[in-house]
Amino acid sequence: MTAHVFDHLKSTYFEECAELLECVYTQLAALEDGREDRDTVHAIFRAVHSIKGGGGAFGFARMVGFAHGLETLLDLVRDSKIVLDRPLAKLLLRATDALSDLISADREGRVAETGLEDGLRVELASLVAAVEGAAGGAELAVVADALAGNQAGEQAEEQAQSGGAGQAYCINFRPHLDLFKNASEPLLLIRELGRLGHIEVRADITALPALDRLDPESAYIAWVVTVHTAVPMARLYDVFEFVADQCDVAIAPMLPPSCDGPAVAAIDTTAAAEPSSPVSDTGEPRRAEVLAAAPTVRVDVEKIDRLVNLVGELVINQTMLVQLGAGLPAEMCPGLTNGLDILAQHLRELQDGVMAIRTQPVRSVFSRMPRLLREVSALLGKDTRLVMSGESTEIDKTVIEHLADPLTHLLRNALDHGIETPAERVAAGKPAQGIVHLGAEHRGGRIIIEVADDGRGIDGARVLARARARGLIAADKILSDDEIIDLIFLPGFSTMESVSNISGRGVGMDVVRRNILALGGRINVHTVAGQGSRFVLSLPLTLAILDGMIVAVGADTYIVPLANIVGSLRPARADVHAVAGHGDVLALRGAYVPLLYLAARFGVADALRDAWRGIVVVVENESAGKIGLVVDDLIGQQQVVVKSLEANYGPVSGVGGATILGNGRVALILDVAGLCDPCGASVGVTGRDTLAVPTSTASIMQ
Repeated sequence: MTAHVFDHLKSTYFEECAELLECVYTQLAALEDGREDRDTVHAIFRAVHSIKGGGGAFGFARMVGFAHGLETLLDLVRDSKIVLDRPLAKLLLRATDALSDLISADREGRVAETGLEDGLRVELASLVAAVEGAAGGAELAVVADALAGNQAGEQAEEQAQSGGAGQAYCINFRPHLDLFKNASEPLLLIRELGRLGHIEVRADITALPALDRLDPESAYIAWVVTVHTAVPMARLYDVFEFVADQCDVAIAPMLPPSCDGPAVAAIDTTAAAEPSSPVSDTGEPRRAEVLAAAPTVRVDVEKIDRLVNLVGELVINQTMLVQLGAGLPAEMCPGLTNGLDILAQHLRELQDGVMAIRTQPVRSVFSRMPRLLREVSALLGKDTRLVMSGESTEIDKTVIEHLADPLTHLLRNALDHGIETPAERVAAGKPAQGIVHLGAEHRGGRIIIEVADDGRGIDGARVLARARARGLIAADKILSDDEIIDLIFLPGFSTMESVSNISGRGVGMDVVRRNILALGGRINVHTVAGQGSRFVLSLPLTLAILDGMIVAVGADTYIVPLANIVGSLRPARADVHAVAGHGDVLALRGAYVPLLYLAARFGVADALRDAWRGIVVVVENESAGKIGLVVDDLIGQQQVVVKSLEANYGPVSGVGGATILGNGRVALILDVAGLCDPCGASVGVTGRDTLAVPTSTASIMQ
């Protein structure tokens, strides 16, 4: 096997480890919440067993040894020999954390911290010893001696495997001819059997063909293995779990002290795939577990990105063709219009399919947070529980990759600043255990991620006093409640009196806002003193393609994201009112909607300056509610390919990106929430106001 192939297999193994660990954490969360059932522990066992099996093939001895101890305990739990209570669930969580660290060390090619898993190995082995008696005691001795670093460990292991080992089994293992072609290796399986007890191996070469007919890539040799071990038969079946459909296996207890090689019998594929014996230790039949999974193909992200770019270019060219076709007489090309409509339909389906490939459940990010919560809560001496929802909500992979840091900061902030100590909570009439909620959902064409806690809330007076003391705002400046809360996002702001390894440096929340804004998102804060705080992140589902409304402002065109549009109308002059100091508002269905003139906002000449002469596009966003964008006219709805303006030019306030229209011109895509950002222009800019506009805007539109 070449080094390149080996490295590729190892990389694939670590990717699978990440998925398996995510599964373990998800199932452990169900245990903590009391949502477990019989399948929960089985799923955890299968994941740990898979990690251990792959690690053994690559020689990750330290990680495999620890996984073996965890697997042994889980085997007793799923056989109902150990009661799964909350202390045990916490032990399993700590063990999984250690297993994750060991895997990370092997992936990065470094040695894990000395003694990282030692205490946990003893705890796991002690629980096993309490149930399995002599065999478990020998296992505990092996662990203790191995940790002590003396040779007695090897002697104890030999005693556990052969001396007093209760049963001998005869295993007939006949690989299918294509076993090697599936990257499986019989000797690794035999080596794994050797870890379970004393083995005697005999090769059966009766099926070996003559040399001139031998295929070096085919597996002809069968194996007869005698195993003397104290482990149940279920553990022997587990060894062959990954090759169950690539071989014939028969395992039988032996009464005589030798195994003369009875005929190999094929076992049921379902039973072979089951990581336990078809019969439990009590003699009762055990239900087969079949893990149904859709077939998957691993594809490099770069290949998907190239495909997305190609689809984007197709969308642009299809738009150009539609515009060219619209300018031709219908009788000249009678089938052209119909053909373009069919092309647009197929292209939309292609685009949806490609974008679906790029999406991932937010579970991949959420799964990292329970461990963070446990570690930070332990450091702060707080009792906290994390409740997650919407983990299956899908979002573009590009967005997911940038979510980890903001969510980490928000969670640490909730624990350090929001959740009180158990004593403080009890004194306030709350349960001693604090609750942090992490949720995700689709709403209005965007994904909404929420981090909420039931802690003390944000003290506005303290925030304001701290900002003034640090010189972040003028001492005489009057702020609204919302503006005071927004001060927590200023660089260098912190309410902590001293710096700790958790917080206090004032570099957390401004990083959160900066990262979210870079994704085209927004963050809003809702807080009630004594009841808790809620941080709401509003993010685009994808950064590549969106549906938009093309609007005309003077000689320029802009794209308004369709997801933000509530409606459009040509208002009557009597419905437009001027509010002193706040610009114009529109009376609409018993309410007043602030107006924002895009001509004034972007300094566009020769545009309409009166709302009643143009069109008002009513839009809505998470932070500012409804506003009316005053434009000259509506050109039409179109699907556009988003090009990053910041990456190709630079940031422009109120603009989320750019696109190329069918006529080849560049149009700016409006960031509705950014138009209303207090850091930029305020809502209510009238057509008669002048506004400093970056020269970049005019140059981009040319």
